[in-house]
Amino acid sequence: MKLQQLRYIWEVAHHELNVSATAQSLYTSQPGISKQIRLLEDELGIEIFSRSGKHLTRVTPAGKTIIEQAGEILRKVESIKQVAQEFSDEKSGTLDVATTHTQARYALPPMIKEFISRYPDVSLNMHQGTPMQIAEMAANGLVDFAIATEAMEHFGDLVMMPCYKWNRCILVPRGHSLAQSSRLTLEEVAEHPIVTYVFGFTGRSKLDEAFMRRGLEPKVVFTATDADVIKTYVRLGLGIGIMAQMAYDPVQDADLVSLDVSHLFDHSTTMIGCRKGTFLRGYMYDFIELFAPHLNRDIVTQAFQLQSREELDELFSNIELPSR
Repeated sequence: MKLQQLRYIWEVAHHELNVSATAQSLYTSQPGISKQIRLLEDELGIEIFSRSGKHLTRVTPAGKTIIEQAGEILRKVESIKQVAQEFSDEKSGTLDVATTHTQARYALPPMIKEFISRYPDVSLNMHQGTPMQIAEMAANGLVDFAIATEAMEHFGDLVMMPCYKWNRCILVPRGHSLAQSSRLTLEEVAEHPIVTYVFGFTGRSKLDEAFMRRGLEPKVVFTATDADVIKTYVRLGLGIGIMAQMAYDPVQDADLVSLDVSHLFDHSTTMIGCRKGTFLRGYMYDFIELFAPHLNRDIVTQAFQLQSREELDELFSNIELPSR
């Protein structure tokens, strides 16, 4: 059994069983990958992939377990490399971060600028996707950190640490009737067509829960994955916008009015997640602390030593999170 063979089966499984695409991504040949997979299957005495002719059709039950174990081994190998690199060069390397549009556009830019200033020799790669995709990338070891509000709690192999609290606002064009209300009610909001986030994005669940508790059915007429699109359609008169308050810019969005609705919706908490067992290099600790200053090296180290979600919750229960 060779490490290369384990990498091949892992990569093939994560390229939708497309051996050609896998070969391209690994800069090798398709026949070479197929041969090594067959040799591994012969050695183990089982099929990892089912086939129809020359094409792989699915992962077998035994193959699923083997591929998961291969992923663990490959991540351990990567950790060994990172340990060696940490001692040979503490200020260069790579950092992969997965996050949503709202975080990438509105929360991260100032600290990313500071991080790059401190670590010019670290290659920082940002991946965007849905909260579920982001959490999966971190859980599978494809990225170092996942930053999101939704979906992270579904992955028990992630160490999740709270970064900050935030709430939403309602956006309306200037002169809109809701702008005259001194304190909005959910009933008033429910009377208007709503433009907001796709379900599963940026605290959308908190919005739906608030209406459900009051027995109201919101008139959601348009959904999007980022705040800039929401603002565009509010400007077109499609409806009132409900989005993260941090995404409203008083200068760039001067044609729109931001209405406080923190009394209507529970706040949401943005988390940073990292796979358990990840070796954190010095600049990774700094990245976390730049984004969430209360998550200093000591706190993060403690979090990685805990075994359960309940212990993590207890660790952070006495920390007052900042608001954005």
